[in-house]
Amino acid sequence: MTPSPASADNSSKHKPADHWRRFRRLMLFMTVAAVATAALAIWQMRVDGVPMRLHFAIAMAGGIFITLLLAGALMGLAFVSSRSGHDEAVNSPED
Repeated sequence: MTPSPASADNSSKHKPADHWRRFRRLMLFMTVAAVATAALAIWQMRVDGVPMRLHFAIAMAGGIFITLLLAGALMGLAFVSSRSGHDEAVNSPED
């Protein structure tokens, strides 16, 4: 059964700039979330009384920040690919 054109997802009809604008908005949100999470982790370590040296704090904050940004970027690129129609353009190996 094929879906009717009325029920098809209309997000692929948007301009490519719309997809990239959403990606940039997602990355902005992930940057804010990463900074907040890293700051919260450092604060929690200080509250718990963990002896923290500068290099440890930088490494921990950097690891949290990079991990969350990478996760957001990969998720965002999957959304851009799906919404822009690139996923449908791929031929299956059986063809």
